[in-house]
Amino acid sequence: MTTTQRELAVSIVQRLREAGFEALFAGGCVRDLLLGRDPKDYDVATTATPEQVRQTFGYKRTLAIGASFGVIAVLGAKGVPPVEVATFRTEGPYSDGRRPESVSYCSPAEDALRRDFTINGMFYDPIDCRVFDYVGGERDLAARVVRAIGDPAARMEEDKLRLLRAVRFAAVLDFQLDPATAEAVRRMAPQLVVVSAERIAQELRRMLINTHRRRAVQLSEELGLLQVMLPEVPISAFWTGTPPRVQTMLELLEQPSFELAFATLVSSLPPEPTVRGMCRKLRLSNHETTRIVWLVQNLTLLDDVLTFSQARLKRTLSHPGAVELVALSRVRRLVMNADLQPVLFCEQYLRETSPDVLNPPPLVTGDDLIRLGWRPGPEFRPLLDQVRDAQLNGDLATKADGIELARRLHPPGDIDKS
Repeated sequence: MTTTQRELAVSIVQRLREAGFEALFAGGCVRDLLLGRDPKDYDVATTATPEQVRQTFGYKRTLAIGASFGVIAVLGAKGVPPVEVATFRTEGPYSDGRRPESVSYCSPAEDALRRDFTINGMFYDPIDCRVFDYVGGERDLAARVVRAIGDPAARMEEDKLRLLRAVRFAAVLDFQLDPATAEAVRRMAPQLVVVSAERIAQELRRMLINTHRRRAVQLSEELGLLQVMLPEVPISAFWTGTPPRVQTMLELLEQPSFELAFATLVSSLPPEPTVRGMCRKLRLSNHETTRIVWLVQNLTLLDDVLTFSQARLKRTLSHPGAVELVALSRVRRLVMNADLQPVLFCEQYLRETSPDVLNPPPLVTGDDLIRLGWRPGPEFRPLLDQVRDAQLNGDLATKADGIELARRLHPPGDIDKS
């Protein structure tokens, strides 16, 4: 039984060969295999047309995710990601700077010439363990260089997202950017505006969660891309200094979420409306936006955590973003050469405090007060908050204690009653 995507991809190659077609691994998975890395996914290129691929594997096992561009997804066993199978093709003009107007089926050598960078333009035969390199990809892998295939400007003109992908590959692989390719990116950087916000955001996610996020952002700034993506960032004031604060903060983050990394990148900006507006412009999800804005809003919150009451401490550290806020506070205080005691305290508290102590179920709820005759009004929420704080401070043990406190805080007449 197929248990991995690689096994699925190999079986697809074998099946297509048995059906009389040529089939090879293609693109990024070949690059990763040659670098000794485990590919995140596998792609197959073949001489079979999309219809022939579907006929070979059956319509129930295939999805026409991009049939007009020669791409079919072949499904494997449950839990195994599908493998995209593309027909070797050449592409017509990219009039919109995003996608070709037409495609024509062709040979592997011709297909390689329409791909973006040499390191992504190779094919691999997993049966005979042979590499097919028509563009000098092996040479550039050995030299640790990201180089556009053919004329760099022509490659970027076809799909403007390649401007950003060139930077991402150079950064995450820790390669150099070929000078001619870098110059094309710098010259064409303003044209990144034609790329959809969603595609730009996806590249940013990949850059910022990677270990080399600092270099990715630096290179984006040097080539003029950061200014196009995030014009709100005041580059001159934001990216200089001794030490360069935000750069160092980005580098110090350990396996951050995208939200934490992005919040770090924009931590010097006003959360409202600037950071929220940036998130909306990039079409980030509501969850991402809310978390990023909350982190920036509370950038300095933990500075005084040692003076917090138990209630405030528990409310703060039970927030869904608390661990990320502690991490952000850590890197901020490190670059400021400030005492780490507040951070160490929070980290220890989170390690040693069980969830039922950190965030116990409320002893008194709004429903409890309504059943006692209170009608929700201006004082309703503050009353519940005071009772909750008393609970978190350890001053209440039972629901009856909480209700009694509510009666003392707001006797009859202080809150509208039905």
